[in-house]
Amino acid sequence: MLARVVKNISISSLDKRNMLREVMVKIGLERVDTQEGITVETLLDSGATELVMSSEFARKQGFKLKRIERLIYVRNVDRTLNKEGLIEHTVEVNIYYQGHRERTEIDVIGGQKWNVILRIPWLAHYNPEIDWRTGEVKMTRYLEECGK
Repeated sequence: MLARVVKNISISSLDKRNMLREVMVKIGLERVDTQEGITVETLLDSGATELVMSSEFARKQGFKLKRIERLIYVRNVDRTLNKEGLIEHTVEVNIYYQGHRERTEIDVIGGQKWNVILRIPWLAHYNPEIDWRTGEVKMTRYLEECGK
């Protein structure tokens, strides 16, 4: 019965004026090699499986690219191979957001509309509170390893 109710909800019955197409957050990115930091608008994407950075953005911002040993195929949402090719590099960064800090590697890929995309594992790990109407994201859950 629940499935039938959910199935019958149409987009026209929702308030389209209050619907967000995307949720963006500003994060701090620090280059590990130089300790230089920048602020970047980042897409939260619950459909992405990796943390990614645009190759053009990485180049413009002077991130040091690290070649990966095992190249990674990129698939689109429809499971087709991405025309921009393989992931060949990563960058090592510290990510800062609302008092949380994480050192990680970000995959670098070409042809991206967004500078940086935070993916499902990041969202699951930090489990932020997201207001899907306003796009407000709050980091209310403290994790020991965040360096807060």
